[in-house]
Order: sequence, then structure tokens, then C-alpha cells
Amino acid sequence: MKCGRQLLALAFLHLAFSLLLCFGACPDARRHGNGRNSNQKASSGGENTWCIAKPSTENFRLNGNINYSCSQKGVDCKPIQPGGTCYRPNTVVSHASYAMNLFYKAAGKNSWNCHFNGTGIIISENPSIGSCNYPM
Repeated sequence: MKCGRQLLALAFLHLAFSLLLCFGACPDARRHGNGRNSNQKASSGGENTWCIAKPSTENFRLNGNINYSCSQKGVDCKPIQPGGTCYRPNTVVSHASYAMNLFYKAAGKNSWNCHFNGTGIIISENPSIGSCNYPM
């Protein structure tokens, strides 16, 4: 048992030393909360990008994203209501993707506008399907 603890302690020290070395020596590792270096300007997601929900995200988190996005200025979620052009497919991930993309577009298409606590991803392929057109 004592040998196992020593190996665990050595592994921890190796990891801690590696992280310390990287953060001390790697200028790209010194990032701020927004994910950018202090000397980097904010970058836009670009013209041909969309924000969609990560398909593996739990439904309760996606419902929260829908509620948040649809309550924001410049976001019209009528198309994902029953009878709307984007109601089908009638899945939480599909509705969340549409709402999250509307928010992403309305907020300026910056990468942080698609974060949604780690549940959004930016893609470069148009996710529009059938009569449901995702605005750019």
C-alpha cells in the first residue's frame, strides 16, 4: 500500500511540475478567462459560421439554452414553435441549435457567443434542413 501511495505522489509531482513548466515557459498558455492571450484582439466567428448544440448535451441544459436565447433581444424563436418552419425535427437538440444560432448571430458571432457553458459548438457547414433555414 505504501508503494502505491509513493507512485501516486510521484505521478502527481510529475504532472504538477509539467504544468508549472508549461505555464511558466509557454507564452500561449497565459490566457485570460475569455480564452485569449492579453495581446490578442477579439475574433469573430466569421461570415459562414453557425452555432449549434452539442448533440451529447443533456436535454435540461438544452432547454435552458432555448429559454435563455429566446428571451434575448433580436432573437425570434417563432420558427421552432408548433407549426413553425423549424419545428421539425421536433427534438430538443434541433430546437436548441436553432435558438442558440439566433443568439450567436444577434450577439455578434463571436466565439464566446456560442459557448453556452460548453454546450455549443461553432460549425462552418450550414445546418439548414428542408424548409428550416438557419440565418448566417
